This record gives sequence, C-alpha cells and structure tokens, in this order.
Amino acid sequence: MIHITQPAADNISKALQTRGKGIGIKIGVKTSGCSGLAYTMEFSDQVMPDDLVFTDKNITILTDPKSKIYLDGTVIDYAVEGLNSGFKFTNPNAKGECGCGESFTV
Repeated sequence: MIHITQPAADNISKALQTRGKGIGIKIGVKTSGCSGLAYTMEFSDQVMPDDLVFTDKNITILTDPKSKIYLDGTVIDYAVEGLNSGFKFTNPNAKGECGCGESFTV
C-alpha cells in the first residue's frame, strides 16, 4: 500500500481542482538515474484494467503491479524547504539514493 501525508493530500486535491478533471494520481517506477530507478507521478483520468487502486486521505492513488513491489509501504509527503517545494518519497524498500535524490536503488 502507498500512503500520503495530509500536506501531500491537500496539494494533490488542490491541483486536481485547478486541473478541472482527474480521478487521482498514478505513482510508478521507471529505470532511470544514476542509482537505477526513479519515481514517476502523474494525474490519472481513468483506472486501467491492471491498475492497483488505493485510497488515502480521500485521494485515489493508482500504481501498476510491477511498480508496487518497489513502492509498497512508501509514504509521499509534500515539503517546502526554503525556496524549494515538492513531493518527497520515503520508501522503506530503497537501499540507497543518488546524491541529487532523483533516483534510488533496491
């Protein structure tokens, strides 16, 4: 299961309202970066047949079965640090991250 914090839920909810459509977000993993894997996150307008569906804090979260093995137990937060803001993934399956924080390894 994938969880989100209240700040992340608030940010996603506001973005969906501004966008004017969408059922939630789709979280995934792709091969990329210096550590091997990178997170993907995008709006989703429909549930695909193989999507796994979770709900946390009234936000629908979708993922594909291949990504779930890397994301199970992940908590997504939204943080503001100085002039920077964005989503932060806390993944108990990650064994390490690259120096820039863009990719991880399991």
